[in-house]
Amino acid sequence: MELTVKEKHRLLERYGAWAIVTGATSGIGLEIAIQLASAGFNLIINARGAERLLALENSLRVQYGVDVIAVAADLATAAGVEQLVRAVNGKQIGLLVASAGYGTSGLFTDSSLHAEVDMLRVNCEAVLSLVHYFSMRFCNAGRGGIVLLSSIVAFQGVPYAAHYAATKAYIQSLAEGLNAELKLRGVDVLAACPGPVRSGFGRRANMQMNMSLTPSQIGIPILNALGRRSIVLPGLLSKLLTYALRTVPRSVKVKLMQGIMGGMTKHQRVKG
Repeated sequence: MELTVKEKHRLLERYGAWAIVTGATSGIGLEIAIQLASAGFNLIINARGAERLLALENSLRVQYGVDVIAVAADLATAAGVEQLVRAVNGKQIGLLVASAGYGTSGLFTDSSLHAEVDMLRVNCEAVLSLVHYFSMRFCNAGRGGIVLLSSIVAFQGVPYAAHYAATKAYIQSLAEGLNAELKLRGVDVLAACPGPVRSGFGRRANMQMNMSLTPSQIGIPILNALGRRSIVLPGLLSKLLTYALRTVPRSVKVKLMQGIMGGMTKHQRVKG
């Protein structure tokens, strides 16, 4: 999938000339970075791995003729967030895509507290810091866009991914509230809620994601929805999984998600 010429012009006119994409070397972040570069955005791209990030920087420069700044920084640390903010260096940033994040799975009591706290810092604290900083900049400019990566697991508790789902519930609630606040100041906020996506996420979370979407099925619908809606369920699978449960009581959703997630992880349902 590719952005239409009309969409490229709309995005660049509304949010250009610079965008920041975190988690830019894989999955949805990579897809969105490529699509924005194809639309003519100059980019500040972030990820932890310097080698892959520099390779992406060079590729985007050569293929699309845009300016790209690579910032290798770990957003689980305050120093990493500060490093990314410093890279702005007076540039006219009009769009923030907060795509960096990861998940864990299995029984919560078997998890590493260190890993869970790091996930909380990347998925929530870093997003909070970046959104606070850039929303003030955007409001002062009277324009801007913010894309936050929520998930279909944000709408109920999810056994075997309890804490990951909780981080996405935070993002979903934050995005919905900020959309109402900031649109009065000319700033668009979008909560993107994809279903399972085929990327490095599943490997890191130790999940078997047999039925999943590709990043290319996700990126375009997200960018098309920005500035038009407050929530998007990108991809047919995301819509099916969400709408099928829309009228189901929340307690039943949790039970259903327990069965689904139990099948996606090595940790099956505990009997009794």
